[in-house]
Amino acid sequence: MYSIHDIRNDFPILSREVYGHPLVYLDNGATTQKPRCVVEAMVDEYYNVNANVHRGVHFLSQRATDLHEASRETVRAFVNARSTSEILFTRGTTESINLLAFTFGEAFIHEGDEILISTMEHHSNIVPWQMMCQRKGAVLKVIPMTDEGELLMDAYEALLTERTRLVCCTHVSNVLGTVNPVKEIIRIAHQHDIPVLIDGAQSVPHMPVDVQDLDCDFFAFSGHKVYGPTGVGVLYGKEAWLDRLPPYQGGGEMIKNVTFEHTTYNDLPYKFEAGTPDYVATHALATALDYVSALGMDNIFRHEQQLTRYAVEQLRTIDGMTIFGHTRDTADAVISFLVRKDGHYIHHLDLGTLLDRLGIAVRTGHHCAEPLMHRLGIEGTVRASFGLYNTTAEVDALVAGIRRVVQMF
Repeated sequence: MYSIHDIRNDFPILSREVYGHPLVYLDNGATTQKPRCVVEAMVDEYYNVNANVHRGVHFLSQRATDLHEASRETVRAFVNARSTSEILFTRGTTESINLLAFTFGEAFIHEGDEILISTMEHHSNIVPWQMMCQRKGAVLKVIPMTDEGELLMDAYEALLTERTRLVCCTHVSNVLGTVNPVKEIIRIAHQHDIPVLIDGAQSVPHMPVDVQDLDCDFFAFSGHKVYGPTGVGVLYGKEAWLDRLPPYQGGGEMIKNVTFEHTTYNDLPYKFEAGTPDYVATHALATALDYVSALGMDNIFRHEQQLTRYAVEQLRTIDGMTIFGHTRDTADAVISFLVRKDGHYIHHLDLGTLLDRLGIAVRTGHHCAEPLMHRLGIEGTVRASFGLYNTTAEVDALVAGIRRVVQMF
C-alpha cells in the first residue's frame, strides 16, 4: 500500500479550508483533484513545447507530436488495448459515446433495430442513443434491475433479439456503486454476435481495466475522473469495428487528400480526430495515468474498498439512514444516501448545503441518472464518492457532520 500522508501532499487543494473548516472532498465521482505532477506537466508544455501537433517540421511541433503520441501509447498500455490505432482521443466519456452513437447509427442501424441499455445508466449513455433511435427509427430497450441495484441477467438475455445491434452498459453505477458483471454481459452478447460498449467513467479511476480480457468492443472514459485534466477522454474500439465506422466530424487531421469533388479519410485513429487535439491535455492525462500506475491500481482498489466498507458501516449507525445499493462487498467507491427524520427524508439539497458549511463537499441531486431515480422512487440523493487520497478521518467527519445536520431538523 502507499502512504496516504505522502499522497495527500501531492494534492495542494486538500490542505485548504472551506468556511473555516478543513476541506473534506468527497465528490470524486464528479471529478477528482489533480496532483502537482499533472498541473506541472501542463505548465511545462505550454511554456516550453507549445506547438500544433502533426505535419510540423520544426522542433517544437515535432516534440509536441512526440508527447501527444506517447500519451496514446500510455493510454493503450493502461487499458491493455492491442494497438494505439484503437485509442481515440475525445473530450470525455460523453463525446466518446456521442461519437459512437452517431457513427454506429450511420453505419449499422435501420428502422426497427434495437439498442440495449441498462436502468442505471448515466444520461450520457442514454440521451445519445435516444437521439440516434429518433433519427434512425430504432428502438431503445432497457435492462431492468432489482430493488437492491443489481441487473437482472435473465431479463437481459431475454431482451436480446435478432434486431439487437448493440448493448451499452455502465461498468460501475455512478449512483449505486454497483459493479456490473460486464464480462458476462459481453460474453452473452457475443454469443449472439452483438457488440458491446462499456462506459468506464466510474471504473477506470478505481480498479484495473483490461479491455482485451473483458473482450468489450468499445470502452469509454474521461481524464478528469482519473486525476487528469478536464476536456480530454478516450474511446477505445476494436480496430475491426473502427475500420467499419464512418468519420464523426470533418476537417483537418482526419483526411489524407481533399479535392472539391472527393475526400479520402485518414487511417486510424486519426479518422476520428478532426481538428487540433488538446495535445497539452493528452500529455497531462498520460502523466495522471503514470501517477496512478506508480501507486498501483490494485493498491488504489484495496484502499478504496476498505474505506467504502468503513463508510457504509459508520453511516448505517445514523438513525434514519437509507443507503441505496451496496448489498455486496464489491460495490465501488460511491455511496448514495438519504436520512429520514420525523417520517420524511431530509431533502438532499438541504443536507448537502449544510454539510458544505462544515467544509464537507458531497454531490446532491439525481446525478445525471433521472431514470434510475424514478426506479428507486426518489427525486435525488446525497452522494459521497471516494478517491485514492481520502481517509477514515474524513469519513468520520462526514458521519459527524450528518449527525449535526440531522439535529437541526
